[in-house]
Amino acid sequence: MTSSSFNSKIEITHIGTATAILSIDGINFLTDPFFSPAGNTWPHEERGVTLENTESPAMTLADLPVIDAILLSHEDHPDNLDELGRRLLDGRRVFTTQDGAKNLRPRPAVHGLRPWETIQSTIGGKAFSITGVPCVHVPGDDFGETDGRPNAIYFSGDTVYFEELVRMKDMFHISVALYNLGAAKSPVGPGGSMLQITMGGEQGARLFKETGADVLVPMHYMSWKHFTQFEEGLKKQFEEAGVLNKVCWLEPGVAKRIV
Repeated sequence: MTSSSFNSKIEITHIGTATAILSIDGINFLTDPFFSPAGNTWPHEERGVTLENTESPAMTLADLPVIDAILLSHEDHPDNLDELGRRLLDGRRVFTTQDGAKNLRPRPAVHGLRPWETIQSTIGGKAFSITGVPCVHVPGDDFGETDGRPNAIYFSGDTVYFEELVRMKDMFHISVALYNLGAAKSPVGPGGSMLQITMGGEQGARLFKETGADVLVPMHYMSWKHFTQFEEGLKKQFEEAGVLNKVCWLEPGVAKRIV
């Protein structure tokens, strides 16, 4: 549970990988829509690797409730936005990067945010402030305050730890932090050395502690062959970092009350 100063009801339903329904007072945001069944592959010629998912999402498009808006960390990797997920972008508000917004044209409801840019949007009759941070999107408005900072929800998207992210601590009190983890790795060019492209448990725990967040919600650590760290490894590193008691684990397809 988060700080009692948080003013809204939050439920999260994990669907798979980085895809989850983030329900804020009954208003449904969807993160990184991916709905392809297990066994699909996507060749990545530039890096000389083929992505393959090993588990099917817990829900199909037909199972979804009404989706009010989409938080899209990036549109150019199929494990964060596949062909089925793209169907959900038409006619819905989508908040993503500036490059992503350009690539998704001519959809008029797609908003591309610069790093640290905040825009206001009314979604489902409720006002939200949405801030673009390097590789992150933070929806939050009317959630109350903690120590003079507005309470916020943080969706990391695919990123590794870097110090600029700690700036969030000065701007927000992060009540719920959804992290894309898995310590995913990809070769740098065909036959090149392996590069880590998402956080693992050690980096996630560091960012969680340095930003002073209340609850850590892990995602994006299962179902893909390019992930290198799974639940057991994450739990070990969270325990070593002293944050395991603040971690909220999700069961795919099951709504869980966070606040």
